[in-house]
Amino acid sequence: MVLDRELDCRWAHICVDMQALFAEETDWYAPWLKRVLPAVEMLVERSAERTIFTRFVPPETPAHAVGAWQDYYRRWPDMTREKLPPELIDLTPPLKRFVPPARTFDKPIYSPWLAGNLHGFLQSAGITTLVVSGGETDVCVLATVLGAIDLGYRVILPLDALFGSADATHDAMIGIYRSRFQVQLSITSVAQLFEFWREEAI
Repeated sequence: MVLDRELDCRWAHICVDMQALFAEETDWYAPWLKRVLPAVEMLVERSAERTIFTRFVPPETPAHAVGAWQDYYRRWPDMTREKLPPELIDLTPPLKRFVPPARTFDKPIYSPWLAGNLHGFLQSAGITTLVVSGGETDVCVLATVLGAIDLGYRVILPLDALFGSADATHDAMIGIYRSRFQVQLSITSVAQLFEFWREEAI
């Protein structure tokens, strides 16, 4: 999708859960992460000061989770903090070097919006548009995108900077983004986004 001329300097980049937790051979290993990492790295390098990395942080034990999340972590007991090496919670090394000026935002659930402090920070900075990268397309990216749309942000998805765990669900989710949210959401590529920024001198 070609970007229109409404994108101005009031944008930020939300990079979703590009963590060692998903890049290494854990129970949640997502092979696609390393495939999109070069595109994500280019995007962050272009906009490190505008980037917010979200990190999905599991509870210490299943008993420390809330409600049905306890059942979730009983299913994945090795993915709690009492079992995981702490460095796996962190960003992948190629992205960690951008902090600062990039910021990190930790969350215990799929959505980064529930606590309200991320939205408050973006509002105080005058942000109206969010470029969203990372993964997974049908889980944490989905929660990030829908929450952003509900809160009134325009969303831009660079397709080559998104990862999922399975082709079928990734492709299905991209189809839903295209067909149901086309007024509030644009799908592009990192290269097209860079070209647009060059044209607009952003």
